[in-house]
Amino acid sequence: MIPVSPEQFTAAVTERLSLDIPREPQDLFRGLGPPRGDAGDHTINEGKPARPAAVLIPVVSRPEPTILLTQRSGDLPDHSGQIAFPGGKIDPGDATPLDAALREAEEEIGLDRRHVRPLAYMPAFLSRTGYLITPVIGLVVPPFELTINPREVVDAFEVPLAFLMDPKNHQRQSREWQGQVRHFYAMPYGDRYIWGITAGILRNLWERLADQETSGAA
Repeated sequence: MIPVSPEQFTAAVTERLSLDIPREPQDLFRGLGPPRGDAGDHTINEGKPARPAAVLIPVVSRPEPTILLTQRSGDLPDHSGQIAFPGGKIDPGDATPLDAALREAEEEIGLDRRHVRPLAYMPAFLSRTGYLITPVIGLVVPPFELTINPREVVDAFEVPLAFLMDPKNHQRQSREWQGQVRHFYAMPYGDRYIWGITAGILRNLWERLADQETSGAA
């Protein structure tokens, strides 16, 4: 089984990944579509300068851990109304992607960084909207309070880690965008439609934990 207690999750992540900042971007949607042109969102952005960004993957340390997600405001220019991780652009004052992710989490949902134990970086990737996004996994220790910034986020909610790390809940979907068929993952949870970049990152996390589990069992 994928590790789903806080201790098992922390041990698996820190053994498999590290807090070394990733250097090479990867394809979140590899293998989902035809060999050429439809591998993932980043293919639309080839040849253009990427803007650095970071997101926090906040795993809440509960007896049955959860992942804290947000629903973005419908007024935002990029990914409006979508389910997302806390995060955004890396500012000149941010020393690392981790600093940017923690700052954005404070600004968007009022999550105090004192409650976040950084665990590891995930590989960076290029998004179709022109960002080079670096995800960082953090263990969030309750109790904590959130203060939603309505200009950026309309809601924050938790989804069980066990649900998100179950490959049976990882749907392979596609839709047409700007005349091309794009392929992506989706993980619907109740009335929450988790898809695209967020689902791709979660799928990537599952793959790495599954690899860890397999290597441990070999």
